[in-house]
Order: sequence, then C-alpha cells, then structure tokens
Amino acid sequence: MNITVWNEFRHEKKNETVKDIYPDGIHEVIAGFLKEEGRTVKTATLDEAEHGLTDDVLNNTDVLLWWGHVAHEEVDDEIVKKVQQRVLDGMGLIVLHSGHFSKIFKTMMGTSCDLKWREAGEKERVWVIDPAHPIAEGIGEYFELEHEEMYGEHFDIPAPDELVFMSWFEGGEVFRSGVTYKRGNGKIFYFRPGHETHPTYYNENVQKVIRNAVKWAAPVKRERPVYGNAQPIETLKGE
Repeated sequence: MNITVWNEFRHEKKNETVKDIYPDGIHEVIAGFLKEEGRTVKTATLDEAEHGLTDDVLNNTDVLLWWGHVAHEEVDDEIVKKVQQRVLDGMGLIVLHSGHFSKIFKTMMGTSCDLKWREAGEKERVWVIDPAHPIAEGIGEYFELEHEEMYGEHFDIPAPDELVFMSWFEGGEVFRSGVTYKRGNGKIFYFRPGHETHPTYYNENVQKVIRNAVKWAAPVKRERPVYGNAQPIETLKGE
C-alpha cells in the first residue's frame, strides 16, 4: 500500500509550542508510525511545487491523509479537483482534525462543514459507537485525551454512512468525531483529534485508529463504473 501524508506545515514553522511538539512537522510523526508496519509512506506539504501532490504522486497513492488549518484557501483549486477525481476513482481519503474545513473535505461533503470550537485544553473522551467497525479494532469502549481543543455540535456534514466515534468534552459538548463516507469508488474517514498544540498524534489509541483507517480506506481492486449513454445488453423487442 502506498500512503501519502499531506500537511499544511505552517504552525510548526511559526509557533514555538507546536515546533517543540512536532519539530519535523505533524506529517513526519504520522508518517513515522505508519512506516512501522512496512507500508510505503511519502509526505507532501503546502509550500512544495503543486503542494507536493503532482500527478505522479496522486496516481501512485492508495490512501491520502490530510491535515490543514490556517491556509485552507491557499490550496490550489486545480489540485483539489485532482484529489477529488482520485477519490472518486478509488483512492482512500482520511481527513484529520481541522482538515474538516479544507477545500477537499468541503468539496466531497457538499456542505459548510462548520462547527463550534474552543481552545481550553480540556479533557476529551472518545467513545466507540460502532464496536464492530474495523476502524475501531483494538480500541476499548472509550479512550481519553487529557488536553484537546473542543469541537462541538452541530457539525454541518451530511449524515454519515457510519458513525464510528463520538466525543464528549469536559465543558459538556459532544461531537461526531469519527465518521465514514463513500464517494464514487473511494472511501473517506474523518477523525477529529489532533490539535497542533497538543501531542495527540503520539497517543497510542489515536495512532491505532489512524492505522486501522488506512487499512479500511485502501482501494477496492476494480474499475470505476462507466457512465453516460449505454447500449443494451439484451436484444430489445421491436428491433
């Protein structure tokens, strides 16, 4: 399986707190634990040519992970269209944390993808809603993150195909924090935890969920259906 981890890579260069937690970037931490399972993992960032998502990279990516926050609007619309097409053709897409507001996620959802938020470093309890789902494999009934950014409902997304995780926050809010969708031949998973000023991507449960999601989102080996005008398979009466 070929995996590409895309990261905006801006906070790590400008914010000392983020730099201390992720000195080489969030993408390198995620790529690091995914490589441990023998997968082929590449990284790509916003300021690279074509945001690191050239035709060659996209055409050879089975699953793309996406983290963005402060520079969503700097992502070129043409690159977004290419990523969208690859998902429709079968590439898996995993959108992390503030990537909910990325151009690609909003394009795939067709809604604002807006939500409530609060930065107070409060406890998040992530509950498993669908214990039979492969993305929840190896996770207990719940796990906790001692310090995270709050996301709260209403989360303006389409009704998910599957609701895998639901989060509760110390301030009282709840949030659909792990949801799946199918678009064309491709599968999409959105996973909420991952604020840049907290070491969330070092958490064993978070890493396990992402590993499971990559496996789940891997492409199905089949061609995309052919659309448009079609000739009859059987002989039509009257011909």
